[in-house]
Amino acid sequence: MGSSPAGAQESIRFGKDFEVDLRACELRHFGRALKLERIPLQVLLILIEQKGQLVTREEIAEKIWGKDVFLDTDNSINGAVRKIRQVLKDDPQQPRFVETLPGRGYRFIAPVFDGELGAPAPQPTKPGPGPVPVQSNSTGIRNSVDEPPIAIATPYGRRLSWLLALAAVCIVGVVTWVGWHHFYGASTGSHIRSIAVLPLQNLSGDPAQDFFADGMTEELITELSRIHSLRVISHTSVMEYKGTRKHLPQIAQELGVDGVLEGSVIRENDQVRVTVQLLDGPNDRHIWSEAYERPLHGVLNLQREVAEAVSQQIRIQLTPEQQARVGSARPVNPEAYDAYLRGRYLLSNQFTMGQPLLQAKSYFEESIRKDPNFAEAYSGLADAYLYLALFRHAPHEAALQSAHDALRKATQLDDSIGEIHDTLGTISWQHDWNWIEAEREYNLAITTAPSYSCAHEDRAGFLASLGRRAEAMEELTRINQIDLGPSASMTEAGVYYQLRDYPSLVDAGKRGIASNPNEWVEHHDLGIGYEGTGKLPEAIVEYQKAVELSNGDQDANASLAHAYAAIGKKAEAEKILRDLELKSKDTYISPYILATVYAGLGEKDKAFQFLQKACEERSLEISSNLKADLRLDNLRSDPRFHALSQRVGFPQ
Repeated sequence: MGSSPAGAQESIRFGKDFEVDLRACELRHFGRALKLERIPLQVLLILIEQKGQLVTREEIAEKIWGKDVFLDTDNSINGAVRKIRQVLKDDPQQPRFVETLPGRGYRFIAPVFDGELGAPAPQPTKPGPGPVPVQSNSTGIRNSVDEPPIAIATPYGRRLSWLLALAAVCIVGVVTWVGWHHFYGASTGSHIRSIAVLPLQNLSGDPAQDFFADGMTEELITELSRIHSLRVISHTSVMEYKGTRKHLPQIAQELGVDGVLEGSVIRENDQVRVTVQLLDGPNDRHIWSEAYERPLHGVLNLQREVAEAVSQQIRIQLTPEQQARVGSARPVNPEAYDAYLRGRYLLSNQFTMGQPLLQAKSYFEESIRKDPNFAEAYSGLADAYLYLALFRHAPHEAALQSAHDALRKATQLDDSIGEIHDTLGTISWQHDWNWIEAEREYNLAITTAPSYSCAHEDRAGFLASLGRRAEAMEELTRINQIDLGPSASMTEAGVYYQLRDYPSLVDAGKRGIASNPNEWVEHHDLGIGYEGTGKLPEAIVEYQKAVELSNGDQDANASLAHAYAAIGKKAEAEKILRDLELKSKDTYISPYILATVYAGLGEKDKAFQFLQKACEERSLEISSNLKADLRLDNLRSDPRFHALSQRVGFPQ
């Protein structure tokens, strides 16, 4: 890069206290550097260069990207102007710096100063050649006293020319990078249609902040999963690569992706700095990188900005709804965000166990106390209540009412959160027995966030419960493209359970245990597969393991009792039944669970008595288990069972 012209100034000052350092390519306020990315800074310089004049979008696009470039330049320019206004604290309705001329372009309306501190540019005695600034129609914003017209022939005009020459040095670097990106990187960015976000590194120096880095990773994945035409690998799939030394092409091959986003996060007090780079995974080639530094209360918008930048780099058009989200996030209380991430971490890793779920619920409640308008915290609280009900750690009616209350509030604050519709779909299916509404909510969750793996997994189980095998298997195919983690194998096992495909259930159960050996549900599913294929001794071993790992879950105990009864160990089965009935005096025991044990012992009248009670209570096991549960097989020929099925209203 050549040296600056002798005597040339190296900065442009505008307004009362802003300065662009052209050598450092940096915007400053009272000498303090402000974070403004390359493209917004370049747009700002272009507007300053033509101060007072209309600058069209076409002019901006041509100067930055050149002609005939395949890019969503309108969105890029919109985003750049928005970021300029954010950093300058400029109100688009009453602008002090950048005025929008609807349908035409933009105009820079702030005074520009020469090198003397605080001194405005001198008024020329005679206008020289060059464009005359267009006067603004906005009253009270610009006037002839504090904003003299710029004439290039004046001494100030010559100095400004030198400044703009220096600005060109900064711009050339950016244009060079952009040109390389389009002519060399286009072959990488344009073909990326699948991406994995590797766990962000915690560079704060405090291991206690690992949860924050992991939570930021998950939230970034959630934001990217909203982008249509982009397949995003799930959070559980990428966490095994935390701290990995594997080469990038190997990771890309294992995850089946074109692109990899990696980076780091530093949290210091109430500031967060995220550095990310997008890479062509198979070729280990750099495509794009950026650093974002924000106050912690602006972290939600930071995630949306990263998602928008990624979409631009890989040439994917955002929907109008997605475009509206960028910049629309409200600030969030830092302590509320902390508590939210801790709750989400527990939900992601221990959603079947009572104590972690109760702890997650407490974190979400704390988050809401710190920030009552934080929509995501209400959504997380609803999920915590749902899982407490599904795994029988709380009476389901009270838990689901609390979930509904939280969802209602979350929807009022932000109805674009895919998790809300996924949770509503599960409640509609398992409690309300409203099959049409359940399917509508699942579809809406997937439309909102096409790569949100939980919605696909829940929908797969729902379709299988209705006997729609082909559609359920199609959903499994989609899941296998975005989720290679434990939850995918658990979903696969759940689908085969619903379809009563026990050989496939055995295979899925084995894969699930291999990937997640300490998850009791995986052992329970494998036990069902073994029992369904007539391998009762193997089933008992797996049921016992499930009871041990779950600290005595009532469903795992009921399956063990049923298997004991099936091999003639009636005394052992009756002991489990007595223990469950004794516990029911102090804690909630599902009547459906008790019905399965009575069925296994051949006490059909008692079994139907508890099944009737389960229907009256709308026990959550009814809609998801009644058609598939092998523990009830000796009741299916009884007319009372047919009447129960009709009462539940399964679609025919």
